[in-house]
Amino acid sequence: MKALEFKDVSFSYDEGPFKIEHLNFSVEEGEFVAVLGHNGSGKSTLARLSNGILEPDGGTISVFGTEVMSATFFETRKQVGVVFQNPDNQTVASIVEDDVAFGAENVGTSREEIGRRIDFALSAVGMEDFRTASVARLSGGQKQRIAIAGVLALKPRIMILDESTAMLDPRGRKEIIDVVLRLNREEKMTVVLITHFLEEALLADRAIVMNRGEIVMQGTPGEIFLRHDELFTYGLALPRISKIALRLNEGGMSVKEVLDPKKLAEEIAGELSCGS
Repeated sequence: MKALEFKDVSFSYDEGPFKIEHLNFSVEEGEFVAVLGHNGSGKSTLARLSNGILEPDGGTISVFGTEVMSATFFETRKQVGVVFQNPDNQTVASIVEDDVAFGAENVGTSREEIGRRIDFALSAVGMEDFRTASVARLSGGQKQRIAIAGVLALKPRIMILDESTAMLDPRGRKEIIDVVLRLNREEKMTVVLITHFLEEALLADRAIVMNRGEIVMQGTPGEIFLRHDELFTYGLALPRISKIALRLNEGGMSVKEVLDPKKLAEEIAGELSCGS
């Protein structure tokens, strides 16, 4: 079943030249899709259109078969949770449990159910021990976990992360991606990860590349990252593991361009044993 579907969607802002024209895009239920592209390519606009923050000028957007429109915004936003880049902009309460409960309270969830959802959400992101902590005292990675927990407390079926790891250090980014992977694999949550960190995209089932409001490439991460020239054309670099494989080949070691560190190590070991 299609969790999210754009049919012939068009959109433009009142000011500025950016526009989306006749965009067709879909995500299957339980799928993990990475959305890539340079700044201004349309990634964040796609996220905001997905849960009704922005309304299309033309075409239709559907969530589990129900069209997203003013009459269905309330239900859509319970189904589609969005986590944005800066966790400080999403904080609404000073204490962790109050912040996590905010969204669920606003959709009329009962007090008893909210308590259960706080437990579930904090457990899912590994922040159970911080339930009564001050949000202001948390690290950037911890705040982003709490932002995710606030979305999880709504029990959405789709989670969209809009550059949610951009402001974090490598350790914080790994923590958040580990949480997302677990939710996708174990809870079967549909995930759309908007990112400019190509290493994160390697973990997705499918990757798409946007440029000037269009989808210009799509396929598995392996298929996308082998198309070097096209990636460079759209302002994207290669993931680190691809760069390593290319450098090794330039230095005279013949290894396949693989995207898994263990497989690359096997390629290197095989070449070294052949040369010994």
